[in-house]
Amino acid sequence: MLAVLLELGNHPNGISLENLSRLIDSPKPTIHRALASLRRSGLATQDFHGHYLLGDEFLRIAFTHQEARPDHVRAQPILQQLSDRFGETVHYAVLEGRDVVYRSKVDPPSGAMKLTSVVGGRNPAHATGVGKLLLAYALPDVESIAHWIGDRPLTKPTRKTLAMPAELHAAFKQIRDQGYAVDDQENEPGLNCIALAAHFSSPTKPSGAISISALAYRTPLKRLVDDLDAIMAIISGRPQTGTAA
Repeated sequence: MLAVLLELGNHPNGISLENLSRLIDSPKPTIHRALASLRRSGLATQDFHGHYLLGDEFLRIAFTHQEARPDHVRAQPILQQLSDRFGETVHYAVLEGRDVVYRSKVDPPSGAMKLTSVVGGRNPAHATGVGKLLLAYALPDVESIAHWIGDRPLTKPTRKTLAMPAELHAAFKQIRDQGYAVDDQENEPGLNCIALAAHFSSPTKPSGAISISALAYRTPLKRLVDDLDAIMAIISGRPQTGTAA
């Protein structure tokens, strides 16, 4: 029954009994009995073509559960996997005005040097990987960037920090094109990070961003970028192959 339920999730337009039986490699009478039980509970339904789909009751349970879970709770297992893999601090953050606010954080195991960031803490959005990632989607052109800056010049925590509309626009375009942002010691000397969007509420608009923040001498930025596929797999929940060196 669980195998049938999982397979139905792969076919939003419905699937026939025959194809279900073939994909699950089980006799049609067995699949039919499982479908009958699922239909009685509302977890499966049948359309006028005779194809089977996930039922409204399954969708109601799924969406109710999803909406009841705060973003930081959904992010926590992802942060833990990333911290375990890289041995560095991982954050989930959201954009609030000119700042990012850290909603969740996982430090590396005891013994490794940890960062001083705290849940609820803030940093200038334009100087962080998570902030630049979220700003790239919120500010699509120079005009919107200039309006966001307003009449208060942006701070420059380090000499590498980008603070002018034109240079931020170029950086944001690159972020949108490549799908990730980096902080190359722009918020704090000796610290770099890579950040990717987290889509907990919408498939197109990020609800927040997840970053791996690392001491540059211990985990160079190039290593994080080179392992981008693994990072994306963990954030999206896809199966992984191999482990980090």
